[in-house]
Amino acid sequence: MINIDKLGKDLDLVREKSPLVHNITNLVVMNNTANALLSIGASPVMAHALEEVEDMVSIASALVINMGTLSEKWVEAMLVAGFAAKKLNIPVVFDPVGVGATPYRNKTAEHIIDQCKPTIIRGNASEIMALANEKVSTKGVDSTAESNAALEAARRLATQTGSVVVISGVEDYITDGQTVNTIKNGSLLMPKVTGMGCTASAMVGAFAGINPDAIEAATHAMAVMGITGELAAAKSEGPGSMQMNFLDQLYKLTPEILAQNITL
Repeated sequence: MINIDKLGKDLDLVREKSPLVHNITNLVVMNNTANALLSIGASPVMAHALEEVEDMVSIASALVINMGTLSEKWVEAMLVAGFAAKKLNIPVVFDPVGVGATPYRNKTAEHIIDQCKPTIIRGNASEIMALANEKVSTKGVDSTAESNAALEAARRLATQTGSVVVISGVEDYITDGQTVNTIKNGSLLMPKVTGMGCTASAMVGAFAGINPDAIEAATHAMAVMGITGELAAAKSEGPGSMQMNFLDQLYKLTPEILAQNITL
């Protein structure tokens, strides 16, 4: 269950504290992700060089590891940064983009979870089911399953890893293995915009950077994503204007707008 007052307070805290979110993310979405974090009031940094990730994460409020475009050096940097973040008690958000598609991607996801012990794992239904070792067909980075089909897999994954698990979809589910929170806001136009899921992971990082309660932080971030998506879609004619309007609506969000538009 979402607490509307706490949701609004967390939005204000993001604006007040401007948490530095260190993203080791993919080449496709860097610009989108950085702009979304700036629009909500956070501070993005995209640093993936092995020589500096440990230093960079030491000054960050949260680390987001996104394995959308993999290479050997980037994977090494992800592991080093994630391990350093855990030593410093900095929250780690892991986005297992496309896991289940190739053996290399599966092995990389396993290494990241084992070494970095993510605070929060966010993925689509197919990705979460693949991480939980359920047989599921994948199509690149797109989900082939509905979010509710992955709920039991998410519960099991959360219990096994100790991570809060977030499933993105028509409805979003957030679980620690016992509690399940549901976000019903969103728009069918959102999946038509490249990197909207990656943006969600970055948003989770921003909220985890100001709220130590991982399930609450993830729930609030997904609520912000869903409500912003609805507001942006109402002003958009297609994916192009959706991308622009999404950033504008993020920038204009207030606790009052969140309270007026949350679907309970």
